[in-house]
Amino acid sequence: MALTQVEPTATLAELEQTKPERVTIVVLSGDMDRVMAAFIIATGAAAMGMPVTMFFTFWGLNAIRKPGAKTSAKDWLRKMFGWLNKGGAETLPLSRFNFGGLGAKMMQKVMKDNRMPGVPELMETAKDLGVKFIGCTTTMGLMGISKDTLADGVDQLAGVSTYLNEARQGAVNLFI
Repeated sequence: MALTQVEPTATLAELEQTKPERVTIVVLSGDMDRVMAAFIIATGAAAMGMPVTMFFTFWGLNAIRKPGAKTSAKDWLRKMFGWLNKGGAETLPLSRFNFGGLGAKMMQKVMKDNRMPGVPELMETAKDLGVKFIGCTTTMGLMGISKDTLADGVDQLAGVSTYLNEARQGAVNLFI
């Protein structure tokens, strides 16, 4: 079976001739490898001139939380969620082989040795490229996450109707 190799310059030229399509990504997972994939796709699309919106919900909110931010929840269950879900892009676990954080540290070392950006660097690149970040208000309320515990650069706090409006205009809608 012969493989066809497509030159990136040809793909970019083709994209420049067409109207940029909107991309939306729902980030449900708080696992480092999945969040990294979401940011790689987002930054790639934004670099190609496509408007990108990332909607962070449930465990995905951990990616946009300030490291070590404490919950402002009043009830014990939400306080427990806040305690169990350490915020911050630097502390996300791996989806597999995390081994209490050792696997994530090993992955970060391999990425650094290979000069691959980590989640915090990808997040900054996404912001620089104009990727829009939306935090899901419904799950923020459920998990005791307040606006002041989110990292700088979150553009909007909104619910599913806002996401659906963005997705309706999107040509590419992903769920990670």
